[in-house]
Amino acid sequence: MKEETQQDVQKREPPKSGYYIKQPVLKNKGASKLRQQFGKGMTIFVVIAACILFYFALLRLTIISDILAKIIHVLKPIIYGMAIAYLLNPIVKFADRHLLPVIKKKFPKLKKKEQLTRGMGIMAGLLVLIAVVVALFNMMIPELYRSIRDMVITVPSQMNHFLESFSKMNAENSAIGKFAAEVLAEAAKFLQNWMRTDLLEQVNVVMSGLTVGVINIISEMLNIVIGMIVSVYVLFSKEKFSRQCKKIVYAVFKPSNANMILHLTIKSNEIFGGFIIGKIIDSAIIGVLCFIGLSLLDMPYTMLVSVIVGVTNVIPFFGPYIGAIPSAILILLSDPRMGIYFIIFILCLQQLDGNIIGPKILGDSTGLSAFWVVFSILLGGGLFGFLGMILGVPTFAVIYYIVNMIVNNRLERKKLPTNTNCYDKFSYVDSDGTYVHSDENEMNNTERGEKKHADSSTK
Repeated sequence: MKEETQQDVQKREPPKSGYYIKQPVLKNKGASKLRQQFGKGMTIFVVIAACILFYFALLRLTIISDILAKIIHVLKPIIYGMAIAYLLNPIVKFADRHLLPVIKKKFPKLKKKEQLTRGMGIMAGLLVLIAVVVALFNMMIPELYRSIRDMVITVPSQMNHFLESFSKMNAENSAIGKFAAEVLAEAAKFLQNWMRTDLLEQVNVVMSGLTVGVINIISEMLNIVIGMIVSVYVLFSKEKFSRQCKKIVYAVFKPSNANMILHLTIKSNEIFGGFIIGKIIDSAIIGVLCFIGLSLLDMPYTMLVSVIVGVTNVIPFFGPYIGAIPSAILILLSDPRMGIYFIIFILCLQQLDGNIIGPKILGDSTGLSAFWVVFSILLGGGLFGFLGMILGVPTFAVIYYIVNMIVNNRLERKKLPTNTNCYDKFSYVDSDGTYVHSDENEMNNTERGEKKHADSSTK
């Protein structure tokens, strides 16, 4: 018998560091019958426990909502940071796409080119954001203060002047004219009393709570500053976060379900990114054009009206009307002739936005018809207010895409067409599951008519 060498002995001896240092391979030998029965029992127990927990959660819904509100309040800097990172991501992607090849060509021996490019893109995005915010505040705050001050001072006298002019127009003392004059007089009296009493009381309340308001404003500004710092880390590590999320999805779900979740995530990002960023750009353009047009027409409250029109234009469909109606009333009280010019100008501006600017920037980012846009705005606004009116359209667009994908998948399984135009008035699916096109129906109807005509002529 051959003697064992030293190498053979070392192979047989267990490693000194321990087997558990390296990750062992998990082997699935299959579950026994006892484990299968135990698994069924555990499934039933988990379902019953989940139902009980859901019942008690409904009973403690107020407490749970308070806890969630507290968590959201604590995580505000993170939420702001992720929102800022999402808005700045196009600038960073643009820098990565165009600046990285130039750096690789000019400095081939430079290490960490990707990190340098990413840092320059993030810096450029933050500078653009800060410059826009500072410019808006420098332009808007003095003009807004002046416009609001003039409005509070001059609106009562403007309403009195308007009532006098209206009374002169109804000098014939008709019943309708008297009734309208009384209604307007009561409305003007109510508004003036409200501005002198309730408005002053509200101002006193605001002034008394000014300390709390200042603290809240400083707190929100601090959260935004921290959010900007958080956005830098998010943008630097966005690929790592993406890979980690993808890893978790594949670990938790089946491959087919995981691929579907990732596909819907990418599609949702396309819809939300295209809509939100495009709508912000579109609203900024409309606000600038409105300011230029009102300045050329020498209208009152130019900056205030431009800000109102630009901000409300973020809301799809209803936004132009929400911003134009109070702005038109303000200008009409100041100068009726200018108010009419403003209405004409806003109609032309919204036609320009709806037919040229909006489609060029947004395109068909949502894929929704006008009815579903109105539906999603009303539903989102009713549930979540102003933010719901803005995010309701892309959210419903994602839901619409999912439903459309499920419907098309079921139709493909049944070997039926997925194009909506195929299901017109004359098309149908017979009892055997065969689709009959409208052209075939029309041809069959024509053949039946000709046959009946031939039978009647022979008779």
